[in-house]
Amino acid sequence: MDNASGQPRAAGQDDVDPQVRLFLQRMSTGYAAYPQMASASLPEARRIAEAVRAQWVAGGPEMAAREELRVGALHTRVRILRPSAQAMLPALVYLHGGGWTLFSIDTHDRLMREYAARAGVAVVAVDYSLSPEARFPQALEETVEVIDWLRAHGAAHGIDASRLAVGGDSAGANLAVASQLRLRDLGRAPVAAMLLNYGAYSDRTSPSWARYDGPAYMLEADEMHRFWDNYLRDDGDRDDPLAMPLLADLRGLPPAFLAIAECDILVDGNREMAAALHEAGVPVQARTYAGATHSFLEAMSISDLADRALDEASDWLRQALSTP
Repeated sequence: MDNASGQPRAAGQDDVDPQVRLFLQRMSTGYAAYPQMASASLPEARRIAEAVRAQWVAGGPEMAAREELRVGALHTRVRILRPSAQAMLPALVYLHGGGWTLFSIDTHDRLMREYAARAGVAVVAVDYSLSPEARFPQALEETVEVIDWLRAHGAAHGIDASRLAVGGDSAGANLAVASQLRLRDLGRAPVAAMLLNYGAYSDRTSPSWARYDGPAYMLEADEMHRFWDNYLRDDGDRDDPLAMPLLADLRGLPPAFLAIAECDILVDGNREMAAALHEAGVPVQARTYAGATHSFLEAMSISDLADRALDEASDWLRQALSTP
């Protein structure tokens, strides 16, 4: 079920892949040019995050078509990326990471274009409402409504609604799983597949929260706690399986591919999610990438490890959506 990818490091060596380490160093240099995120106002922190991420969005595949519109009763903004002029394409509904607080469909545009081109699918990017202005379950409700809208209206936009997947990274992976729990509980069919990148599935700490905490890695424990506090309305939400998918009955969810970063405070929770899905009878392919940190997929322009991870996920996604 869980296959390791990448070379483990010898004792005393940096456990982060050298190309991923370069990505982290360049990211750190980018943030150093601005006021510290922890002391910045939320609007300023968001502007800084967008600016620092901009260099990693440049380049990559050109799309045959791009379309932006607002959908559903909640008027959620979506961006549809089409890699080819083919009349009808399967689609991946993608939810960006950022702790429900930061980032956007712009910061993740390159990543989504890579999935579109490599898997041969349209990607529907969801610009869900951010926290703390919009707390749980607002972003989840928007995600479910986008999926419902695609099923009703996708054909008019060249999308084969019988071949939908949902995916995301970090907070976006949380929303992806929660959307399928919500659809199941409403008595509606799940999508065909889930693509889950280093997800945040529970606020419960574990040994990996200590092992991979600190500035040597991408995501720090205090930062993740702040993200959870921004997202949840109150402590009662910490017991809600739609906010904490590791608490959920996962039976009936669609097949899943999990890209797990080994050098990530969330690695234990991701392995737990893979095991829980498997135990619930869900077909699972989980890959743990040695030397990878949180957000490593965004380094695809300089990282062979990220490039390979994208290829492996895209191959799986193409096969998962090959037939209705």
